[in-house]
Amino acid sequence: MPEGAAPILDVSDLKTVFTTRSGEIHAVNAVSFDLAPGELLGVVGESGSGKSVTMMSLIGLLPSPPAEIRGGRAMFDGRDMLAMTQDELREIRGSRIGFVFQDPMTSLNPVFTVGFQLMEPLRVHMNMNKAQARARAVELLELVGIPDAAARLNNYPHQFSGGMRQRVMIAIALACDPQILIADEPTTALDVTIQAQILELVRELRQKLGMAIIWITHDLGVIAGIADRVMVMYGGQVVEQAPVKELFRNPLHPYTRALLETLPGFVGDRAQRLRTIEGQPPSLRAQPTSCPFRARCRHAFERCARENPPMRRDAGGHHVACFWEPDS
Repeated sequence: MPEGAAPILDVSDLKTVFTTRSGEIHAVNAVSFDLAPGELLGVVGESGSGKSVTMMSLIGLLPSPPAEIRGGRAMFDGRDMLAMTQDELREIRGSRIGFVFQDPMTSLNPVFTVGFQLMEPLRVHMNMNKAQARARAVELLELVGIPDAAARLNNYPHQFSGGMRQRVMIAIALACDPQILIADEPTTALDVTIQAQILELVRELRQKLGMAIIWITHDLGVIAGIADRVMVMYGGQVVEQAPVKELFRNPLHPYTRALLETLPGFVGDRAQRLRTIEGQPPSLRAQPTSCPFRARCRHAFERCARENPPMRRDAGGHHVACFWEPDS
């Protein structure tokens, strides 16, 4: 977070566990981070690293059971969201924190028009009448770049392309002027051209509306172009946090370095062979007592098997959870 800025969201020591027939899954383990007003925080990591579960834990989107929050705080506007009732969380989700899901086709209700789904949160949370809600819905569709917005309110989700459905989802998330927008891999299911259009749209909306954004992705290339700061997750934990330029210039965690090495690259006009991260993600059936990345790490040593490294702060707001030091 920028120096001196008071966080709009401050999460500390979040723990989330799923109880299954085969035992407990410790999906989120002591995750801490903050978010400044107007900041775009990129959250990266491979599938199963805990990115989405962390954010869904905060705003009460996980079914309980099997999910259970075992500890932590999430302070938003002076209140702990983890201590709120479901009714209180619904009020925040609908008005102050927007959420854009990965697949718009399964997130939008196929039996209701797009207009109905846009107008519902406006009538519930903003106390608008039908005419006011419709006018605002047209404004929102125009804001996210959907042509002939007034007529398209009467269309159903299947009448929109994938990129247009995602724009509708963003419009719904923005309906009540949220302070925070959480976008969970919103471009993953889209082709490259449409991805670029959605990313450009988010840049424009952020500049125009000034909201803070949490952008969840497995794609470091996307993060490089839009984020102010990056949080890298692995095995249900945060392993590195840094300003985006600092992270790409000087990654300190072996996992972050390995992720960067998987990006396509060129030497002159020749493409380099893509690298992979060998091995398998860690089991999450017990709370970690050692470094979760040690089995796949080129730099692991004996201490990594005995202790789970705490987060330490380097210069320039750079945080890393690792015993290995690149210059050692």
